[in-house]
Amino acid sequence: MNLPEYEAIHETKSHGNHGFPFNIYLCSIPLDFSAIPTHWHNEMELIYVKKGHGQVSIDLERFNVTQGDIAIVPPGRLHAIGQLPGCSMEYENIMFHLSMLMAAQGDFCTEHIFQPLRNGQLSLPHYFSPDSPHYPALSCCLDQIDEICSSFLPGYQLAIKSQLFSLFYALLPSMQKPPDRHKDKSFGQLKIILKYIETNYMKKISIREAAGICGFSESHFMKYFKSHMSVSFTEYLNDYRLTIAARLLLSSSDSIVNIAAETGFENLSYFNRIFKKKYHCTPTMFRLQQVPYSCF
Repeated sequence: MNLPEYEAIHETKSHGNHGFPFNIYLCSIPLDFSAIPTHWHNEMELIYVKKGHGQVSIDLERFNVTQGDIAIVPPGRLHAIGQLPGCSMEYENIMFHLSMLMAAQGDFCTEHIFQPLRNGQLSLPHYFSPDSPHYPALSCCLDQIDEICSSFLPGYQLAIKSQLFSLFYALLPSMQKPPDRHKDKSFGQLKIILKYIETNYMKKISIREAAGICGFSESHFMKYFKSHMSVSFTEYLNDYRLTIAARLLLSSSDSIVNIAAETGFENLSYFNRIFKKKYHCTPTMFRLQQVPYSCF
């Protein structure tokens, strides 16, 4: 199970297909899962906080978010969603391919807005709180999309596209050329190894192998990874695996032994030890307990 499949478990509304690549779904942290680790994908993602408090990271910049806040993740950007201590968060994900708004033969919107956004040649702010001057227009579009998706009446695709065009019109004044292309280049190898972890976490991955994928020496790779992620490669890999394991403990009746093996832990006692260190309880207790959170 890679991360997109892991996220897809939580979809409550899904009308995406090749002809209309749009999905909207609701998630809760930590009730559905403890965190979404740092990852990236080619879809545009809108995160609309409905309740509680949490943290969103975009290109490794962290934002503490609360009810009503909107985070925008352009295609190809590193991002993560996490829990703040003692808090819960309900949020809505809207994910879509920019291609659904682009003209096949090209037009002004395609050539000057959507293609540059998709290719990283345009940037926009990642975070909007209710006191932002652009917020009323953005939240209105998202609220209208919610209303459309409450019934999916015939022709709903037209209505959703209309709101997405309105949303980008509201964002247009804040779009600009990226100020630092060096940062994009420095993220290139990081994106490669994070995607590799996403699809191979269940296998043994050595530092030598990871360094080779990036074309680095082992010593350079370890420094590079920690300088960007603030944790070592081994710590990140274990944390990613533990996040998946925690979700499987809640969503399946599979044995702890099998879950440990499925998430890349060959040694059960080691799995139990680092799981307890992260979640402050054993895997068995994690599966059984219902923890109250005060920030809703």
